Amino acid sequence: MAHSDTAEPTRRDFLYIATGAMGAVGAGALVWPFVDQMNPDASALALASIEVDVSAVEEGQSVTVKWRGKPVFIRYRTPTEVEEANSVPVADLPDQNARNSNLPADAEATDLNRSAEGKEQWLIQVGICTHLGCVPLGSSGDFGGWFCPCHGSHYDTAGRIRKGPAPENLLIPPYEFVSDTTILIG
Repeated sequence: MAHSDTAEPTRRDFLYIATGAMGAVGAGALVWPFVDQMNPDASALALASIEVDVSAVEEGQSVTVKWRGKPVFIRYRTPTEVEEANSVPVADLPDQNARNSNLPADAEATDLNRSAEGKEQWLIQVGICTHLGCVPLGSSGDFGGWFCPCHGSHYDTAGRIRKGPAPENLLIPPYEFVSDTTILIG
């Protein structure tokens, strides 16, 4: 006669399973506040994107707004500035990458790749020098764009590095025009 090793579950087995399940639920309830506190707070989420009304900005004028704690330069360029930026061959640039988060990483640093299609007169870029993080001065430098007084980097009217120790062009944040006069950054 064969002896069966399987036994019917007992009350003790049920108590072990129920106790283990309650322990797992209790451990999850204990750990949840520690995990939840690592999420960004409401003030950080509010800075994730901003809308900027540029209706008061006149041709040739720049404004600076704050996005994620960084200055963002918004410049309404003149036709001459756009023409100057378009006339520079990409091969003459120290950094030939567009540095535009809206484009693929290998996009060339042409003026068209650094501005929004159909809105070439507008240039939106993060206002932090890519050398050591200083804030460049607008309408300055050898190329009429931005000049970083910390170590002498010169950027042109498209925010591309032309001279100095900065290794990269000024970064273009993710943005889109939600209307003719409103830009959503972020």
